[in-house]
Amino acid sequence: MNICNRHPACPGDVDRRPPRVYRYHRRVNPSSLFPDTAPLATHDLDVGGGHVLQVKEFGRADGLPAVVLHGGPGSGCSPLLRRVFDPARWRIVCPDQRGAGGSRPRGSIARNTTDDLLADLRRIRAHLGIERWVVVGGSWGATLALAHAADDPTALAALLLRASFLARREDIDGFFGALSLDELAAALDSADAAQREHAALTWWRHEQTLAGTAGPEPQGEALAAQIDRLRVQAHYLRHGCWLQSPSLLERCEAVPRVPTRLIHARDDRVCPPEGALALQRRLPHATLQWVDGAGHDADHPAMVAAVMDALSAYAATGTFGESA
Repeated sequence: MNICNRHPACPGDVDRRPPRVYRYHRRVNPSSLFPDTAPLATHDLDVGGGHVLQVKEFGRADGLPAVVLHGGPGSGCSPLLRRVFDPARWRIVCPDQRGAGGSRPRGSIARNTTDDLLADLRRIRAHLGIERWVVVGGSWGATLALAHAADDPTALAALLLRASFLARREDIDGFFGALSLDELAAALDSADAAQREHAALTWWRHEQTLAGTAGPEPQGEALAAQIDRLRVQAHYLRHGCWLQSPSLLERCEAVPRVPTRLIHARDDRVCPPEGALALQRRLPHATLQWVDGAGHDADHPAMVAAVMDALSAYAATGTFGESA
């Protein structure tokens, strides 16, 4: 384990070698995860503007409350995101954000902004009667977690962020490279199904290459879901995720000093490691843990192990093991 407790953060830890072309990453063995239990409850929460959120709870009703914020935007909660929690210890709240996963209507970008999502988190917490929760998010989920922490600081018991995306203009431009976000967004909204599918596959292939993941290309319903996911994501990225003024880093001034762990791969090419260093400078109480060779792959065994270890430490001690 490589953890930095104070800034300036561990000089030389960022992988500055020329980018490698990733083909395949190891996938976590499902047997190393906690069991995929049936949900405690499923809520269809009408949040207005034509949106109905699907919110699932797992674990135990009297467990430590945690909210899991998925990536994208637009991706929806996958089983992996909840299976890093011990269901015997946690009450795991998994909301699908507007337009994502099982929320309706899928792929909708109307009344769908970061401020809307922040208001939704307040509604979910009130609906479930939770006073404070541990907020866990990766990639865009980490972005939303930080924005939520600044927006509703009394709601936070702790903060666990994986592969934090800062939504700076350079982060967005760096992700797309030679691709045009505006052209992809227009194609994803095209009335021509072939154009929508071509744009989604172009984006998907680019993302897979940068993330260091590998899998079969989506087809049929899986491709239709990708189109909807990427329509939401393009909508957010074209607007700078509504986090430009004030920026996400500037909002960190309002983040409470609760136990905070940042986990980031040194070779992440989607959310550059420099962003994790910048974030730790704004959150000096946070610990930063580097993971080797995981890229931007949430399913990489080393990344999964780091997240599971942090959650286990918190459940046992109320900290993420900052003195490790």
